[in-house]
Amino acid sequence: MNINTTLAASLHRQQTASPSDWETTFRQVALFDLAADMELGFFLAYYRNFAIPSIAATLHTNAEIQQRPMKRSYDTAIVIYELIASGLDSDRGRTMAELLNRVHRNVPGSKDDFLYVLLTLLVVPIRWIQKHAWRQATTAELAAASHFFTELGTRMNITDMPATYAEAEEFFDHYEATHIAPSAEGQLLMDSTVRVFQSRLPAPLRPLAKPLISTMLDDDRLTDALGLPRAGRISRTALKTGLAARNAIHRSRPLKTKPHFTPGHAGSSLYPSGYTLDQIGPVNVPSSRVPSGNELP
Repeated sequence: MNINTTLAASLHRQQTASPSDWETTFRQVALFDLAADMELGFFLAYYRNFAIPSIAATLHTNAEIQQRPMKRSYDTAIVIYELIASGLDSDRGRTMAELLNRVHRNVPGSKDDFLYVLLTLLVVPIRWIQKHAWRQATTAELAAASHFFTELGTRMNITDMPATYAEAEEFFDHYEATHIAPSAEGQLLMDSTVRVFQSRLPAPLRPLAKPLISTMLDDDRLTDALGLPRAGRISRTALKTGLAARNAIHRSRPLKTKPHFTPGHAGSSLYPSGYTLDQIGPVNVPSSRVPSGNELP
């Protein structure tokens, strides 16, 4: 694989990274080396929750997604990127972890439901990278990503976190095999969120939003549950061809020196001038940070 020398140097660093540098290693892959693919993976992970009827019912009852779909979508991304960019034990990272606990306080759901939601953020982006990125994730990157989400799970009081990426995949696949199913609530949430995706597309492509999402998800069981059209051979081939061309261009260019995300400076129509941490998160949650006795299990 012929790649630019700066990409090659970064790849070597990622291949030989020390296990103790897991946070730096994961930050490098998420903000630099495979940043665009990680972002798309997080985006696709967000949708999968709607295909689980019990989770969809909880999200639908809360009504944040229906009432403020753009804010919920952007804020979800901002929280995870704040944790990655700032560090779990930084002041900003601790504030985001406190927000996650406050948001999920008194939310109904089993231990496996909470674990699944967290692991979508690990497994879905990695699988997208393995299938579509300009290079594969390294062994050190897989371990670092797993360590990051294990540490985040600990801060959210989620127990029995998988010890390795392979264990995370095993749990993820078993959970989806036994829980994915259509639901009216899930399909309504999907319809609300598709409008956010449409707003980011050029006007001529907006009618194709649902087929584009289906093609990227590439899972008939999942798209059926979400009420999306099934992806066809032509759309799958077009995606594969487009990504192959993108990857060839990427390999010939130097590694970007500016991170994919800078805390407080998310470039979006929702926060065009940046944001403060107290602006992030759902509207309909208790403001108190004092545990109520029913934190995440």
